[in-house]
Amino acid sequence: MILCDGLVKIYKVQDLEMVALGGLDLVVERGEFMAIIGPSGSGKSTLMNILGGLDRPSAGKAVVDGQDLLKLSTVALTKYRREKVGFVWQQPSRNLIPYLTVNENVQLPMIVAGLGPKEREDWAQQLLEAVGLWSRRHHALAQLSGGEQQRTAIAVGLANKPVLLLADEPTGEVDTVTAQAIIDTLRTLSEEFGLTVVMVTHDVRASNQVDRVVTIRDGRTSSERVRRLQAGGEDADAPSGEGEPLQDDANGQAGRSISADPAAAFHEYVVLDSAGRLQVPREFLEALGISDRAQIDLTDEGILIRPAMGLSDTTAQAARAAEAAESWARPGRSRDLRLQVAGARRNLRRLLGRGDQADQTKDIT
Repeated sequence: MILCDGLVKIYKVQDLEMVALGGLDLVVERGEFMAIIGPSGSGKSTLMNILGGLDRPSAGKAVVDGQDLLKLSTVALTKYRREKVGFVWQQPSRNLIPYLTVNENVQLPMIVAGLGPKEREDWAQQLLEAVGLWSRRHHALAQLSGGEQQRTAIAVGLANKPVLLLADEPTGEVDTVTAQAIIDTLRTLSEEFGLTVVMVTHDVRASNQVDRVVTIRDGRTSSERVRRLQAGGEDADAPSGEGEPLQDDANGQAGRSISADPAAAFHEYVVLDSAGRLQVPREFLEALGISDRAQIDLTDEGILIRPAMGLSDTTAQAARAAEAAESWARPGRSRDLRLQVAGARRNLRRLLGRGDQADQTKDIT
């Protein structure tokens, strides 16, 4: 569905260049519900803009539903944006027109697409029923809560029947209960319509409920967490005793819960990019005291990464050796030191003065 290979985006301001994406690799399967997280400035919004056809990459490959976005003409990119992608923004003002009713907002993209009245009404009804707002279709936006406005925005984002829905912080301006309802709606729509949903979020609870969480750092994918399933196909964070909070699953059946510990529900992976590089999570490196160098070993269980032991001592020894070499390099006198490790033998040749030569060999024990 989505393939990003070595994706690069460079912004130029006068004589300055800023690398927003520096060779990002990402694969998203059709119908997947995933989240993208990362610190501010990591490239999340840039990636969303490229996938949505709002911006063009500088280099690399970005393929969505078989279309290489880098190679599309301006007209073709506009057509792609209108027909293939739906958007849900954090601010309701970017999603909805305030003086239109719920139903009118949902039908507006269909009018632009040229759908007839009957087809518009049928599809709008199906969408509003899916998000639980059919009974409020004639209400003005001012009569809706924040969560209802965001669910209306989701219906608007699906009005053009996209294959990809991009949700930028959809739970950022609502309370916890409303955020849960929005995530449940997105999951239901993903499973009901086979919709691919890519969500950018800083909400830890929201990111813990998707199928996969990809972390972007410094313009590259650095790690990802994939939901772990127990035997029988149930989520690893499913409730195991009384008193645990229950959530409705995609079919409306109580049983999905949010684990307080994300590690209990997900497998953690680091991403191997096309150049064979691994981005180890920063907290792992800090815990081990690894900064600029690391020692790597191949073991029976896999690859072992650990601090570069004795590196500072080795550097100091090299400096002392250089000083010693300079002290011996005086006119009329030189010494050549050769160390044979296997036999532990040192051959020392001394040259004293001019024309006087003496060779002496000693064993080193």
